[in-house]
Amino acid sequence: MRLRTDDDIYRARLLYLGPPGYTLPVHLPYGQYGAFAAILALFMLLRWAFTGDVDLFPAIEISLALVATSLIFRYVDADRPATTVLRTLLTDWKHTRGDGREVRIPAFTTRSIRLRPTLVEPVRTEERL
Repeated sequence: MRLRTDDDIYRARLLYLGPPGYTLPVHLPYGQYGAFAAILALFMLLRWAFTGDVDLFPAIEISLALVATSLIFRYVDADRPATTVLRTLLTDWKHTRGDGREVRIPAFTTRSIRLRPTLVEPVRTEERL
């Protein structure tokens, strides 16, 4: 009897399981691999720009790229694509916020309202009954 694999579940989530016959220990969506590669290249380019050399095994850049990718994909998922997250980030960044002080709106009470006697009709006794 042959058992069917559960690869269909992972295909629906667009996960890369690894090369045929060898499953990777972690299951990541395709987007995370691309984002990791782009962020790693960015960090390596920044290091080269500041120091002028590139390591054979860029351990620091790899670790920074892993952390940055995990931070990014806390907010990016199938329900919130990266474009929506970036649009929200740019919208929030462009708009200024208040300085944090509380601005109170003046409240009006009946003590501060004055009526002129000509506008107020005298109360009639027959209306009070």
